[in-house]
Amino acid sequence: MSESADQPYQVKRISVIARGEDVLVREYLLQGGESIPWHHHTHVTDHYYGLEGKVLIESRPPLERHELTPGASTTVTPPTEHHVSNPFDEPCRFLLVQGVGKYDFIKDV
Repeated sequence: MSESADQPYQVKRISVIARGEDVLVREYLLQGGESIPWHHHTHVTDHYYGLEGKVLIESRPPLERHELTPGASTTVTPPTEHHVSNPFDEPCRFLLVQGVGKYDFIKDV
């Protein structure tokens, strides 16, 4: 399950790889149909790296879609709204490196 009860969403697993004052590295496992809701960050850039399966990273405006497979990557800079999902049948795993700056999670509608 998610790393803490304070997490504003729930997915199969989030493993913290490294945590510093201005960098956070986590590995995510999403089952088919799981997602991280639309949100943005004030300071940190999200660097996504596909590890297993396929994960969909969407950002707006304008709407952009990046389907990450193992070895593929994409970046979302602040304050871009974005959504992460696994709309596929198979689980997916990806690495998320967030920094440099103070982490926040601002949920969007």
